[in-house]
Amino acid sequence: MASANTIAVLAVLVLLLQASSCAVAKRHHHPDPHPGGGGGTRAVMTVNGFEKGQDGGGPSECDGKFHSNKDLITALSTRWYANGHRCFKKIRITSVKNGRSVEATVVDECDSRHGCKDNIVDTSQAVWDALGLDSNIGEVPVTWSDA
Repeated sequence: MASANTIAVLAVLVLLLQASSCAVAKRHHHPDPHPGGGGGTRAVMTVNGFEKGQDGGGPSECDGKFHSNKDLITALSTRWYANGHRCFKKIRITSVKNGRSVEATVVDECDSRHGCKDNIVDTSQAVWDALGLDSNIGEVPVTWSDA
């Protein structure tokens, strides 16, 4: 027959194993942060002019060139731009309002150190058109993810 000390040690071990398995389960559970589909990171979409002389400022950070507003392109806030790691990568932008999605290419940074908020997906007019949104609104809620 097992001694009381042995039983106590076994009981503690069982409790520790149960606690650690619960912690692992919590750590690996990733519920959809946006129930109802869509997924992605919540952001605010704004409209930008990517052509020379427009409100976008100078040439894009990714290639030092200006781009056509007829192209599906975007600038991301500094942390999402990730020091250029997203240059020329496609992201999927989804309108929270109507659920429509479009893929756009990252060509620029919306510099959060110089006035751009840290939750901005700054896009060309073509992106607004593809999503069926009126750019005169100025800002709309969207989600985005790497495509």
